Parts: sequence; C-alpha cells; structure tokens
Amino acid sequence: MGTRQTPMLGILFLLCWAATGQAEYIKYKDPNQPVNVRVKDLMKRMTLAEKIGQMTQIERKVATPQVLKDYFIGSILSGGGSVPAPRASAKEWVDMIYRFQKACLSTRLGIPMIYGIDAVHGNNNVYNATIFPHNIGLGATRDPDLVKKIGVATALEIRATGIPYTFAPCIAVCRDPRWGRCFESYSEDHRVVQAMNQMILGLQGDIPANYTKKFPYVAGKNNVAACAKHFVGDGGTHKGINENNTLVDFRGLRRIHMPAYYDSIAMGVSTVMLSFSSWRGVKMHAHRFLVTDFLKKKLGFKGFVISDWTGIDKLTTPPKANYTYSVQMSINAGLDMVMVPEDYLGFINNLTTLVHAKVIPKSRINDAVRRILRVKFVMGLFENPLPDYSLVDQLGKKEHRELSREAVRKSLVLLKNGKSCKKPLLPLPKKARKILVAGSNADNLGYQCGGWTIEWHGSSGNITVGTTILEAVRSTVHPSTKVVFSENPDAGFVKRNNFSYAIVVVGEPSYSETAGDNLNLTIPEPGPSTIRSVCGAVKCVVVIISGRPLVVEPYVPLMDALVAAWLPGTEGQGVADVLFGDFGFTGKLPRTWFKSVDQLPMNVGDENYDPLFPFGFGLKTKPRSTV
Repeated sequence: MGTRQTPMLGILFLLCWAATGQAEYIKYKDPNQPVNVRVKDLMKRMTLAEKIGQMTQIERKVATPQVLKDYFIGSILSGGGSVPAPRASAKEWVDMIYRFQKACLSTRLGIPMIYGIDAVHGNNNVYNATIFPHNIGLGATRDPDLVKKIGVATALEIRATGIPYTFAPCIAVCRDPRWGRCFESYSEDHRVVQAMNQMILGLQGDIPANYTKKFPYVAGKNNVAACAKHFVGDGGTHKGINENNTLVDFRGLRRIHMPAYYDSIAMGVSTVMLSFSSWRGVKMHAHRFLVTDFLKKKLGFKGFVISDWTGIDKLTTPPKANYTYSVQMSINAGLDMVMVPEDYLGFINNLTTLVHAKVIPKSRINDAVRRILRVKFVMGLFENPLPDYSLVDQLGKKEHRELSREAVRKSLVLLKNGKSCKKPLLPLPKKARKILVAGSNADNLGYQCGGWTIEWHGSSGNITVGTTILEAVRSTVHPSTKVVFSENPDAGFVKRNNFSYAIVVVGEPSYSETAGDNLNLTIPEPGPSTIRSVCGAVKCVVVIISGRPLVVEPYVPLMDALVAAWLPGTEGQGVADVLFGDFGFTGKLPRTWFKSVDQLPMNVGDENYDPLFPFGFGLKTKPRSTV
C-alpha cells in the first residue's frame, strides 16, 4: 500500500502545479454567475480610485481615451446638442463610442463605460432620427400600448448610434403650465402619467414573470437602460418656476408626484435621476430622507441614482461656491453617479479627500458602485460592451416614422369645431379652389419639434429630416387645389384672394427648461395678429403648436375650429391626416386649459375649477369615409 502512494502523490502534485499555471478563474467575467456574485467579485478587486471613477460621468467633449484610462471613468454622456460632428451619421456616432469603449476596456479590470443621452422623444440629439411627439402629446393619446411601441422604436434608434442608456422617461406631474418643462410631462393627473409609464417597458423590455422584484432589467442588445426622472416633485414647483421649491406636504408628494415612481421601480427601471428642485426648501440632490430612506430603503429601488447636469454644483448659491460641501452632501444623501460633466478632476479629488477624511464612509461608496455595476451586468454590458454596427439602418426608418405619424394623429385634441354645432368646419375638404396656410409655425420643423431636438433648446427651421405641416397640407389636398402660404398676411390680402378656407398654425418657439418658464403664457406675436387678420376674413381652423395650454380665450370667437397639436415632432403629415378626415380626432386634453393665467395653478379636482376647456375634453370626428 505504501509503494502505491508515492506515484499517486506525484500525480496529485503535478495536477496542482498545472492548475496553478493556468489563468485564474475570475467570477465577474463569467456570465453564468449570478449578478450579485459578479458584482461582489469585481468590487473586492477594485481600488478606491477605480470605484470613484465608476461614480463619475463626464461629457464626451472632455472624454479623451487617456482621461478614460487614467481616471477609470464609468460613464460618458452627450449633453443637448453635443454630437461627434454636425449632422453626424449613425455610423459616426458608433465609431465615436467604439473608441471610447475600447479605451475603458483597456484598463486593469476592463470595466466598460455606459454612454447616456437625452433621448426624450426619439433619439432627438441625432440628425435624421425619428422625432416623436413630446410627452404632453403622448398623454393626449391616452394610449399606453402606443407609447410602449414608441419606446421600442426609440430604443432601436438609440442603439443604432451605439448608445445603451437614455435619460428618459420624464414622469413629472406638471401642475402648472408656466413651468418650462411642462411638455416633458404626460399630464397634470398622476394616473395618466402612470399609464404612460409603459414607455419604460418599451425601452428596457418586458420583465420576465419570475424576475427579482425591484431589480433593474434590460432585456437585450436592442433595448436600453431607462431613467425615471426627475425625483421628485419637479412638476409641482411654486408658480411653475424651474428648479424652484415644491411646497406640497408629504401626503401630497406621495399622492401626486410619487405614484409613477412606484410603478417604474416595479417595472425594473435601471436608474432614477434627481431633480434640480427642492422639497420644503431642501434640494433634492441633498435630500437624504427622500433619496436614501424613501427611494432606496422604503421603495426598495436597486438600480443607481444619477444626478442631473451639474446638479450637485447647484446646492450652493452661487453654484459651486463650496464644491467640497456639494460633493459631501450629495454623496451622503445617496447619489450614486454624478453627471459632473466637465470638471472631473474637481469631483474626483474632492470625493477622494472626503473618503480619506472619513467624512464620506467607504460603505456609501460601495453602495454606489455596487448599484452601478449591478446595472452594467444586468444589461449585458460586460458581455457586449462594443456598439453594434448592424443596427445603423434603424435610425429614422420608415416604420418608425409611420409610428410617429400615428402618434401625432392620436395626440391632436379638437377644442372647437364650427361656430355652431350644426355647422362643423372639420374635416376640411381636400378639393377646393384655393386655400390659405398661414402662421409662424406652419412651415417650421424646428418649432414643430420643440426643445430637446438637435440642440438643447431646439431651434428654428429645417434642423433635421421631417415634414412640416405646410408640406403635409400640400401633399394631402387634391391636385387641383391651390395652396397659398403667407406667414403673416394682412386682412386685405386675405379678402382679396377669396380663399375657400384657411389653416392658421401658430404657437411657441422652441425652448427647454428655465428658458421656457413663462408667467403670461400668451401666444407670441405675430400669432395673435395672424389669427385676427385671417380668421376675421375667412373660415379658419387654428392649430396651436405648443408645449402647454396658452391664452386663447380672446380669439376663440373668431375661429371656426381650434386644434391643440402640442409639439408633434418630425411627422407633420399626421396633422394633415386628421384635418382632412383620413382619420378622426380622438385626443383628450392631458391637462386643464385655463381661461386666464390668473387662475393658475388650476388642476382637475380643485375647488372653484372653472377652465376654458376641462381636463379630458376633446371633440370627436369620424373619418371622412364613414361620414
């Protein structure tokens, strides 16, 4: 027996030696391991510098390959209008992200970065993308299934540019239309906002039946990580002033502004973005009770919490007056990833110093990094870190534009039809001797799309590929019908030309955020003048292009018909489809249309509710073929 042990021991020794000569088994690189096991394995290998790098999101303009490698940057973003080149193609976007990702993968641990973009109504930073109606228009459709389909299409167009993460949807409940972001809100009623949360499932994919509750979820390479924003109460600020204080009590906050977040977490939303606003005078970026105690602990959110653009800077007045304080308060409040976006050295150095000084505990850093890595593993970023060139043809594809056109049709709200109910003006006849199209918004694709389109605030003119309402009218009417366009004609011109009828398209210019705050909500000139001169001389339908209700009461008696078209996006043909009766009007007001701004804020259910048009109002018409 003793003589047999020696060769056996030798064999065992050789086997052990061979095993030590092989590459180490690394759990975090094994896709068959559970996500939490992979996260734990990776985190025990990380230095503090690598962890802080994961918490840092920087703008693409400062993201050189060397910066990404030296500081282990965890995320990059494109701010509004930040593009690799003017009118960059999908391939140019993919090329850029490929270079960035290769740099991140070359680091010691090879942790992929996650690239984010504000694709809030389609992949709206990108030239030739399908631009869907803004959220206020989608709220008017009352069609969650349609919104989910838009999420699916948007995810594909985001992936077409190599991007796996969008800062959408905005699930704010806008309670005051004076707010410059009101068009980003589906409705003043949280129940409509909750219904439209199907956007998350469209973007991320449907959650499997046995999936871990409140865990982030991204279905596959055609889906993207979503972001519920802006937590919480951003739509309820005093007088609708952007980044202002939300005065509602905690019961009101939970009843009005929280419900969509409950649903988002149940749907597996990957990230939550904090609001610039305050609640009871405390900035959300420093609100430990709401971020840590309520969102993370009470609601059980397992994804990561991200700041808004320079959100932590604004914890002081003026911004960044005491940046060390801002870093300390925001991270200790529960913020996980910081949209820096440019001064990454200031953020990294301050956070490192605060951790070494034990002002910010390492446990807080570990919680943040654990959440960030969890999302990256869940979405398959470690297995498929590089963008997919085979998807570039998904950008602006015909099927997506048809879907957007359908959304436009369903978003239109008919507020008046005829000076008497027995004599409706709509649908308009396609065959007429001569018709007038007028107004500053009739042939302006930029105004039609609104803010967050190509540029942060949007812009005027032919800023991308699409169809204006004027072009749509011309392509819809009978070939014998003469269409005359005059942006702001005088009454004499209108009378002399003996038009059969007129279509007047007026409204707001493009804007976003604070630039859109508006305490008077009047239609900018020459809109009112155009309404008076045209509608005083010929039968007219007025189409309002706006991100919210505007003052229209003085002009309603002049109009034969009035349509709220919101911000319809690139597919203006959807407006003509309904005006001329190929489809009927079905939209319902997603928010109350006031008589006077002196009534604001005014929402359905309020005492002394006295609107011009109530929440949910919308006249119906039948398609011409069924009339």
